Amino acid sequence: MAVDKSRVAVGFMVAGVLTVAFGVVLTFVGPMIIDDQIVKNTVIDPQNDLSYTMWKDIPVPFFIKRCQKDNITFHPNDTVSYREYRKFFFEPSMSAGNESDVVTIPNMLVLGAAVMMEKLPYAVRLMISATFKTFKEGPFLTKTVGELMWGYDSGLVDFLNKYLPGMLPSSGKFGLFAEFNNSNTGLFTIFTGKDDIKNVHRVDSWNGLTELSNWGTRQCNMINGTAGQMWPPFMTKESTLPFYSPDACRSMELVYQRPGVMKGIPLYRYVAPKTLFANGTDYAPNEGFCPCRQSGLLNVSSCRHNSPVFISHPHFFNADPVLLDYVQGLHPTEEEHGLFIDIHPQTGVPLNVAIRLQLNLYMKQVSGITETGKMSEVVMPMIWFEESGYIDGPILNTFHTNLVVLPAVMEFMQYGFIVLGLASIIIATLVHHKIRTSDKEPAKGSHDHETQEKYNMNNSAFIATDDVGFIPSTNLQLFSMESRF
Repeated sequence: MAVDKSRVAVGFMVAGVLTVAFGVVLTFVGPMIIDDQIVKNTVIDPQNDLSYTMWKDIPVPFFIKRCQKDNITFHPNDTVSYREYRKFFFEPSMSAGNESDVVTIPNMLVLGAAVMMEKLPYAVRLMISATFKTFKEGPFLTKTVGELMWGYDSGLVDFLNKYLPGMLPSSGKFGLFAEFNNSNTGLFTIFTGKDDIKNVHRVDSWNGLTELSNWGTRQCNMINGTAGQMWPPFMTKESTLPFYSPDACRSMELVYQRPGVMKGIPLYRYVAPKTLFANGTDYAPNEGFCPCRQSGLLNVSSCRHNSPVFISHPHFFNADPVLLDYVQGLHPTEEEHGLFIDIHPQTGVPLNVAIRLQLNLYMKQVSGITETGKMSEVVMPMIWFEESGYIDGPILNTFHTNLVVLPAVMEFMQYGFIVLGLASIIIATLVHHKIRTSDKEPAKGSHDHETQEKYNMNNSAFIATDDVGFIPSTNLQLFSMESRF
């Protein structure tokens, strides 16, 4: 049975059109499918094993801190409550020394208490100074790094806790991180995102509060954003990273800096703006965080038992340059002292994090407390620390597969179908045109052949007449011309 090549070509053209249409539809439907999967896997739900585990155990493993959520309770209004427990530890491989190293630093107990008691009667200040001498506490303290970090026994601490309860943040050993180690960040209640994915991870309340009371304005007391670990998906360059930090006793917000790539995964880098710790004079919205000193310092005394403690970036990065004049050896750079969070914009999951902060003590001469001597008024850096980490291992591989490889394959399929369909249409059209052209050429040749045969037959008759009647050739030519007319 003969194959109709023309119909086959038309069939390929139709198939090409359908293939192109499928490819075009896929360019619109494909991203929608991916976004739908992101939404389903971003919602905080125990049935989503990967996303729930990432949220519960924090996807970015920090080098000096382990965190884990506990007491997790889901509520009917699409919120979930939890407490996050944290444990700090020493990492020798990332340290320049050992916990047994001995260092000398300003005595926070003595110098901090001196500023706190500055407005007490002079006689009381003399008694406080005598108490310091009784417990052999001077303006400087020599201890091991481990003791300073995690706490040490002090007769003065025991005395203050007994006769002035509540003055110190700790009722046991006194150390820079003693209050935070083996502690929790409070009772967070956040939205799961089931009702609206834009609300996922957003804080509904903290310790039952929807706003704070530490600061001077309602704006500064607001609890904004997430708990600082994950953010809603589908971020843009105009998006910011708002979060509430219990340690800083306030909400903060990071801003977009630049795009980047981490092991093939696209990311957005967010950094702290210069206005984050600016004073009320340089940035009016921060007036509620005052009393302020130079820009670059956050006064956290209102939530730290009124102790004269300030938070800043390490080496006073992004702070008023005058702060550098009082302390030698400070050389702030963004690479070493700036904080950042690298976010995967489609999911809101952090890929790489470096949180760098510095703890500072405000010191000055206080009359009646001889331990302060003739000390100049200064904000002295005590310690700066970095909490850093990045996603790696199986979680990174899963991210790369689901968020890089699969979308790339789908995009290849989209344009592949379109190219294949267009190629089929073009080739089938050319073949169909060639078939139609070849079908017309034999018909025309047959007509010419028939005309030629008739012409030859007439000529044959003329020649026969010439043979019989001996007609001259010239007359034959003329006769032939007349017969043609």
